[in-house]
Amino acid sequence: MTQIPAFSTTVHGSGPGLLLAHGAGGSIEGNYAPIIPALAAHHTVVAPDYPGSGATPRSAGPLTLDGLVDGVVAAADEAGLDTFTLLGYSLGTLVSVRTAARHPDRVRGLVLTAGLARPDNRTRSSLAMWQRLLAAGDTEGFAHFVALSGFGEEFFNAVPEREVPALLKLIAEGVPAGTAEQAAVVAATDNTPHLAGISVPTLVIATLQDTLVSPSNSRFLAEHIPGAEYTELDTGHVPMAEKPREWEKLILDFLARKEL
Repeated sequence: MTQIPAFSTTVHGSGPGLLLAHGAGGSIEGNYAPIIPALAAHHTVVAPDYPGSGATPRSAGPLTLDGLVDGVVAAADEAGLDTFTLLGYSLGTLVSVRTAARHPDRVRGLVLTAGLARPDNRTRSSLAMWQRLLAAGDTEGFAHFVALSGFGEEFFNAVPEREVPALLKLIAEGVPAGTAEQAAVVAATDNTPHLAGISVPTLVIATLQDTLVSPSNSRFLAEHIPGAEYTELDTGHVPMAEKPREWEKLILDFLARKEL
């Protein structure tokens, strides 16, 4: 059995628990930093990084979805959270749904952004390209592919041409060490058998210009999780970069309405 390192975790604020689950090739800082201050105004925000992201050491072997679930729940335990609402982004939506399935007594709600139940053909092809570029050490090519598939058309084309090389350099230099292992978890996961059993308040946020994880995947989640609410953001796969305040408002309004 692969020994998974304890997840490096930051804790912010006080109040009802919010447990964050970030995306593949991301981190808490990269995925949630713009909205953590607002979340922490009325909640205890527990923010763990997966192996190979943030300050968490890279795993010595392959990652599994259940291993990531164990890690984020252990982070909640360490922070003293008995119950919590999960905010999942991309890979984090897979982690969140599986956590709700395995720990129904602890999960009070779900917010699932740019998510999926299982990868479709387009996502699998994108993940395969990630793996090939990373295995070849081609971080420059990886940065171009991430920009093309991650940013919405309007956002990316609005970047002044002279600033694009610096943006691509920033992406290339910021690739977490555990990106390939995290992407492999997405490629191997199928959460569809767990959706019908989810019974907590759930908000699904689709990213409409997303070509990495098509918004049809979010619609599938909303249609198959009983009672789930569905809303949309007109962004690519990275709403935290494109429309962080709009994303933040959707989350906070849902938490307030559901008293989570």
